[in-house]
Amino acid sequence: MIITDTENTAAKVLTKELHCGNKSGRILEKGMKALFFLCACVSVAAVVVICVFMFAKGCPAIAKIGVKEFLLGSDWSPRNVPASYGIFPMIVGSLYCTAGAIIIGVPIGLMTAVFMAKFCPKKLFKWLMPPINLLAGIPSIVYGFFGMVVVVPLIRNVFGGTGNSVLTVSIILGIMILPTIVGMSVSALQAVPDSYYEGAVALGATHERAVATVVFPAAKSGILASVILAVGRAIGETMAVIMIAGNSPIIPESMLDGVRTLTGNIVIEMSYAEGLHYDALIGTGVVLFVFILLLNLCFNLITGRKDKG
Repeated sequence: MIITDTENTAAKVLTKELHCGNKSGRILEKGMKALFFLCACVSVAAVVVICVFMFAKGCPAIAKIGVKEFLLGSDWSPRNVPASYGIFPMIVGSLYCTAGAIIIGVPIGLMTAVFMAKFCPKKLFKWLMPPINLLAGIPSIVYGFFGMVVVVPLIRNVFGGTGNSVLTVSIILGIMILPTIVGMSVSALQAVPDSYYEGAVALGATHERAVATVVFPAAKSGILASVILAVGRAIGETMAVIMIAGNSPIIPESMLDGVRTLTGNIVIEMSYAEGLHYDALIGTGVVLFVFILLLNLCFNLITGRKDKG
């Protein structure tokens, strides 16, 4: 076979083009890696800047007030002389409301997720899942209006009191965390390999038993992550809570008492706060920030132990 000069020239040109293409591809790949690295650095830098600001402004105020007085003090009276900055009622209020939201929202959300992932017909799934996801896009102030117009009068008429209570906040927050729990849990359940379910059925398990004893435990990491994120949203929710909580800076003695949360305390008084009062509100944000960090730390510890086990 004789290779002509034309064919030889074409081969050289093709080789050169491939070489240039590979070189351009490598440059593009390096550029994209640099871009991704820059984005990661920006994300980390944002967290670091927030942490530095919060602790630099809040910790001196906490130290000036006194850690024990600030965290365990039951009197929040910034306008009095002398002023008092005890956030213990707000800590208790936040914990009560979050616990109530978990009790209401988590069981409903998990059972809904199990139904949607393993029991719901495909045609019905297409109609039910979008409204559930739509709950995540509803502004919190709309939930607040719903609570004011519907839930507060309902609680007032059924249980008495003003209706602005821990129970009301728990119901609204329980509804607000549903899309987070349902969406992530459905994805976690659907990600479990079909072989797990098929193996359980092959051993004689019913559909319900296979889902409950094999599929659900296999998706525990994703389900637990959904619960942790839901708890984080419940703790950090502000606008809806302010509209229905009553906002009394006292320790609630029952589920029907008014309550003020950490986030509500910051938003209500930040507009006119100054001096130590302003810094004390930032210190309240530091406490809330530490709560979220501890929550994520506990989640990492739990998932790490389960993975090792």
